[in-house]
Amino acid sequence: MRAAGRAATVAAVTIDVAALLDWYAAVARPLPWRATRDPYALLVSEVMLQQTQAARVVPYYERFLARFPDAAALAAAPVADVLRAWSGLGYNRRALALRAAAAHVVERGWPADAAGLRALPGVGPYTAAAVAAFAWDEPVAAVDTNVRRVVARLDGTERGPAALAARAQELLGDHPAAVFNQAAMELGATVCTPRRPRCDVCPLAAGCASAGAVAPPAPRARRDGPRFEDTDRWLRGRVVAALLAGEPVPDGGDAGRLARVLAGLERDGLVCRRADGDVALVGEAPGDGSPLPPVHGLFSRLGH
Repeated sequence: MRAAGRAATVAAVTIDVAALLDWYAAVARPLPWRATRDPYALLVSEVMLQQTQAARVVPYYERFLARFPDAAALAAAPVADVLRAWSGLGYNRRALALRAAAAHVVERGWPADAAGLRALPGVGPYTAAAVAAFAWDEPVAAVDTNVRRVVARLDGTERGPAALAARAQELLGDHPAAVFNQAAMELGATVCTPRRPRCDVCPLAAGCASAGAVAPPAPRARRDGPRFEDTDRWLRGRVVAALLAGEPVPDGGDAGRLARVLAGLERDGLVCRRADGDVALVGEAPGDGSPLPPVHGLFSRLGH
């Protein structure tokens, strides 16, 4: 595959979008967020799908919407309740950003388009495009990791973000944005996969510059780093889980490590200090006003 620096000299491949859409209609996974045009439900799904596989997200998504069915319900909920509903998905700061976005919507209403969605706390270009396309069929291409890989292999070249967005928009053309974006993402998630693409069943193989020629995956490098249980990320999750369960905070075997983790959680708006110096979830300490930290640019789904 050609390097990004030579992308401008590569002739763009013409693809059979009708074949892609027909394929998607026949094989699309019945994911619940694909059955709604509600921008709130779609925003919830997009935030949950960051760093988390779709199959794992489904039960959390359904329970979360049952508990917080609209933006008003989420914005009014105590932070601790939101974290309890989120617990197990990881990256808990996403829940705070989503709650902040819901509060923005309650105060000012839903924006009219992708550009307006960018004003929501934490919402970046991909999430704005995805919600606008799926909710309102705004003709904008939503480029996640899956779409980036599909486009790169189709054309046989890597592009920078701006050129990639333009190329994806070109492929979208005047096709329905919601179904085109879902189809492109589905292709990347289930067929044009990172390590073992299934070119024999790809609806775009006939026009793909990389069909049958994707290099085999390199052997996975052996990791000599610390065990996950020895990382701050692991301890952050255990601290939040303990506070949610009303249990003592684990020390991780290292007081300095615990102090560092607690400082990070406090900085991120997940925990606060009680008057006696102990920690509590934000919103559960007397007199705590549940402030939220700045969260612009947090949402950027990597794959599903």
